Amino acid sequence: MRDPLPAGREALARHAWREAYDLLRAADSAGPLAPEDLEGLAEAAWWSGQLAAVIDARERAFRAYVDSGQQRRAGYVAVTLVRDYFSKRDAAVAGAWLSRAERLLEAEADSPEKAWLFRTKSVIAVEGQRDFAQGLEFALKTLDIAARVKDRDLLALGLHDQGRALLALGRAKEGMALMDEATVAAVGGELSPWATAAIYCNMIMECHHVADVRRAGEWSDAAKRWCDRQAIAGFPGMCRVYRAEVMRLRGAWKEAEAEARAACEELREFNLGYCAGAFYELGEIRLRVGDLSGAEEAFRNAHELGRDPQPGLTLLRLAQGRIPAALSSIKSAVAGQTRDRLLRARMLPALVEAAIAGQDLGTASAAVADLSAVAHDYGSPALEAMARSSAGVLHTARGEPEKAVEALREALRLWSELELPYEAARTRIALAELLGSGGDEDGRRLELESARAAFERLGARLDVARVTELLARVEPGQEPVRQATRTFMFTDIVRSTALVEAIGDEAWGDVVRWHDQVLRKLVATHRGDEVDHAGDGFFVAFPDAAAALDCAVAIQRALAEHRRDHGFAPQVRIGLHTVSALQAGGKYKGKGVHEAARIGALAGGGEIVISAQTREAAPAGLATTNPRSVPLKGLSEPVTVYTVLWQ
Repeated sequence: MRDPLPAGREALARHAWREAYDLLRAADSAGPLAPEDLEGLAEAAWWSGQLAAVIDARERAFRAYVDSGQQRRAGYVAVTLVRDYFSKRDAAVAGAWLSRAERLLEAEADSPEKAWLFRTKSVIAVEGQRDFAQGLEFALKTLDIAARVKDRDLLALGLHDQGRALLALGRAKEGMALMDEATVAAVGGELSPWATAAIYCNMIMECHHVADVRRAGEWSDAAKRWCDRQAIAGFPGMCRVYRAEVMRLRGAWKEAEAEARAACEELREFNLGYCAGAFYELGEIRLRVGDLSGAEEAFRNAHELGRDPQPGLTLLRLAQGRIPAALSSIKSAVAGQTRDRLLRARMLPALVEAAIAGQDLGTASAAVADLSAVAHDYGSPALEAMARSSAGVLHTARGEPEKAVEALREALRLWSELELPYEAARTRIALAELLGSGGDEDGRRLELESARAAFERLGARLDVARVTELLARVEPGQEPVRQATRTFMFTDIVRSTALVEAIGDEAWGDVVRWHDQVLRKLVATHRGDEVDHAGDGFFVAFPDAAAALDCAVAIQRALAEHRRDHGFAPQVRIGLHTVSALQAGGKYKGKGVHEAARIGALAGGGEIVISAQTREAAPAGLATTNPRSVPLKGLSEPVTVYTVLWQ
């Protein structure tokens, strides 16, 4: 049997990471390893995705270097432990190791170890503290030492970190050029594996921040080819997060979901920050395919691991019809990004959408101006497309159709050039509505048919259903159809068949006439529009949740009072649901109407049952009880409902 220590060293030199890890771990079990071999074990463990083993080996190497008086090398190992503990989200421990590294290296002459310290402080300043000027200062110190000690890895990393800081400071062209230069060194095989991995990963991350989709795709493909040539577990998981985003944006949703799920598994015990990003990406994918409960779960997992689930969570809330919650959460998220314009910019389109849905045009206007300024400063076509799309939606809400059409056509051109099919299809819907309102029915139909074809190819089932309904609008010359948010009420007399048998047809007719008269009067008083009246039930649309709730309570109280004063009144159940639906004249149709009808059927006699969306939109102080998640017949997603305490 060969000696595992020299065999492990040889495997390490070949970058056969898993083989090296197994051999060096066997050698470590047989007897104490020298600190240099412990560093080798840690490196092999890192590439194999074994973070606990990395930390254990490095901490033992650190103690061995300190005991033998090798202060400079101990300082370097302390620097690597800073990275490891940040990967675990143990910031306090990472900070303690940083202090140790500073104490050990502060009196040392310029050396690679000291440059690694400055490089780590630059990363912390940029990624953790968002202090980009400080990050630039540390990057320049790294470069200064690296040039004097002639260390290729540190020269490339310092150049790359300088570019990242400049990009964050708004000097986009200069910063991106430096990062490209550093990444060329990685592509050319001039650097060590770890430096190559770090530069690839950070380059794709910065492309993500600036929404440079094309460049992100190019470097992501290059990184994948490099990863495939290595026997690696940990780093590909980190790579997968950004690769999943690129795949999602390009429309390869099944492949993107597979990448995101693999990243979640690979990174769960390796890097919690990237694992959170993988869950967030999974949420974006599930939202687009129409799996709202799956998206909710993924965004919750991302949040629990420390990743702000915005802007995806806001888009989910809008899809659920929970407009106040959507607007409140995205406002808070944007307000918290005062120091990072790029992170804020990626949230602004969702803020515009939520603000317009909530009829807050002032907030939407400010968000469009902010997004347009960032797009201008950074010159990213994707940011420009976001800005034009948001401006088009805002002009539409303001009643400025000519400006809206111009902005949306430019956005559509940019999305198409970037080959981002989902964004292009959504823009087509907004453009189609404007064309239709301007009388261009042929143009409206062409845009909607193109959007539906794109959604069908992608597998965006909710979007397919929405466009199909839009295409099913009435022919020109009849009532126009539009999307409208209403609170729908469904009422029904409970056990009506038994009552007819008990009191007879004639008396039942009198009861129904009295019931109809009372309900119609109260509906009219509370600004409701009677949509339909079938048998002993009403379908009513209200402009908002407050009016619908006031009417529902008034109905139950009127019936209770008549029952108390006259000995009898029928038991009526009422259901309320706030949702968007298609409106043509006084008629409504769509999934939301079916949901409202089924929610009404959940109520018992004398009860008012409301959806979570209605509760969210209701005035403060509404008293409810019995929250529960219930399946609705014919619908794939369960809904949360509450019973109103009206007495």
